[in-house]
Amino acid sequence: MNSSAPPIRVLSAGLGNMGRSHALAYHQNPGFEIAGLVNRSKVALPEALAGYETLPSFPEALAELEPELCSINTYSDTHADYAVMAMEAGAHVFVEKPLATTVADAERVVACARANGRKLVVGYILRHHPSWMRLIAEARKLGGPYVFRMNLNQQSSGPTWATHKSLMQTTPPIVDCGVHYVDVMCQITDANPVEVRGMGLRLSNEIAADMYNYGHLQVIFEDGSVGWYEAGWGPMISETAFFVKDVMSPNGSVSIVMDQNAKSDDIDVHTKTSVIRVHSAATGPDGRFLKSDEDLVMEGEPGHQELCDREQAFVLKAIREDIDLGRHMDDAVQSLKICLAADDSVRTGKPVKL
Repeated sequence: MNSSAPPIRVLSAGLGNMGRSHALAYHQNPGFEIAGLVNRSKVALPEALAGYETLPSFPEALAELEPELCSINTYSDTHADYAVMAMEAGAHVFVEKPLATTVADAERVVACARANGRKLVVGYILRHHPSWMRLIAEARKLGGPYVFRMNLNQQSSGPTWATHKSLMQTTPPIVDCGVHYVDVMCQITDANPVEVRGMGLRLSNEIAADMYNYGHLQVIFEDGSVGWYEAGWGPMISETAFFVKDVMSPNGSVSIVMDQNAKSDDIDVHTKTSVIRVHSAATGPDGRFLKSDEDLVMEGEPGHQELCDREQAFVLKAIREDIDLGRHMDDAVQSLKICLAADDSVRTGKPVKL
């Protein structure tokens, strides 16, 4: 990468948990220069970001600052419109997941990126995590068809529950978090999804009557692979088996083994893997296993901020080296399509054929 190239001027919108982390990544990377920050209200910022101007309106900041890159970390219902606005103004875009709140909007954003020759990177942070890359590689080595068992439940209270309630104004947990893990399933099998089923339940009077804070989706793939994903948020959610990341095939299984003392409300737990356990199904003439399970210890894993740093380093590389992001964009639409189909299934009570 050309280190002597001038830094890319970035406008970073949304200063919630992920937005702050991405803004810190731009601040720390000499390949970027923060032109400005956007947030509707004034919020407390880490010292590193305190010197930058924070503007209340994204469209006005975009017109005034003319950035080369827009980082969109606002609520999901603004993602598509802001991304299109930025690309039509000539900027590349990084957008947090989910890419949009409808499949049509997601496809509109991808079409805009292609029409304008702009880079569009979607915030699939696990794609930049060495342990998740290893999990996917080990699962692919086993060969399919696969069973995917995945969840991420959060027993949230205080400020975290307040954040979850804000997110649920537009997006249920199985969509907001589900896109990550469905994306992992799709990377492992490569087969097209053919049917999605979902169920959900509203476990709190603090959210809208038509929203649910516990959901479960099932997806069936063309190669016969099947997967489920479960997500629940709130003070009533159980800490028992809150983190399951498990892939099985006729030839064995690959699982993330979580630290027994981990708490579901710790953001670093959502990405840390501790140990990847590889199990072979092969047996000898006596019917006993030929080899013991292999534990791959994932020491020195990147924490949450370091993952955001890696993700934004990829954005810089994609722009500077003109990386083809066609598959990346199509995958983002695919995983969203599956999760939105699950949401549709929750609301109609019927399976959705894709």
